[in-house]
Amino acid sequence: MAERLRFPPLAREMAAEFAGTLILILFGVGVVAQVAAAEIGDHDSIAWAWGIGVTLGVYVAARISGGHINPAVTVALAVFNRLPWGKVGPYVLAQTAGAFVAALIVRWNYTEVLAAADPGHTIKTQGVFSTLPGNGTLPVGTWGGFRDQVIGTAILLFIVMALTDLRNNPPLANLTPVVIGLLVVAIGMAWGTNAGYAINPARDFGPRLAQFLTGYGGAWRDQYGDLYFWVPIVGPLIGGVLGAALYLFLIGRNLPEAEEAATADAERKPEYDPAS
Repeated sequence: MAERLRFPPLAREMAAEFAGTLILILFGVGVVAQVAAAEIGDHDSIAWAWGIGVTLGVYVAARISGGHINPAVTVALAVFNRLPWGKVGPYVLAQTAGAFVAALIVRWNYTEVLAAADPGHTIKTQGVFSTLPGNGTLPVGTWGGFRDQVIGTAILLFIVMALTDLRNNPPLANLTPVVIGLLVVAIGMAWGTNAGYAINPARDFGPRLAQFLTGYGGAWRDQYGDLYFWVPIVGPLIGGVLGAALYLFLIGRNLPEAEEAATADAERKPEYDPAS
């Protein structure tokens, strides 16, 4: 049998990150389009669809690339020597491209509905694709949104580090992506007010670029007319590193190494094991 044709290793990882992020955005941006433009669903359906999108995107990419599907995750892992820096640029490029292509698909599919809801493609439906301070309506400005993105992404990375640390008690039976998806649902429900919980530079920039190229002339600005596109990029990158650092400082450095953990587990095992 002829050998299967495969991409070079880094290209495989880029393809996985592209595909995983594409899946994430198809569900995430798709549900916001449905709620905002068609008035089908509500905030809860948005939070759940984003979380399910994360779960499915991670499952798609995890075996090949680790399933980062988020530059904030990629950069944080590189900062703490969990990923070679040489992979950061290619991963981020693939993630952003996946988000961009997925947003174009959603934009195309919802063409008629978006045109009916907002013929001028204004700030009214801009939030379908990219985030805004206070979700475009509440009295939150640029720095409020920035603060929110730092905190929200710090929470994300703190818990992702805990869920993927094999020295800790990570989810078993390949359930880590499910729990990470639930984490994103929880962040959406608890931290979605001030900045729409982008917590992912690719998730925001890729769709923002897609909407700008398809008729949303104000895509780079918020409801006040201020340049806002940089907030969901810089805030998550800073927050991700802070969250990972806090995890390593508070938890990671205090966990036993693998050999020590195995010895401790053996010592805790009862003399009589009913399963034996």
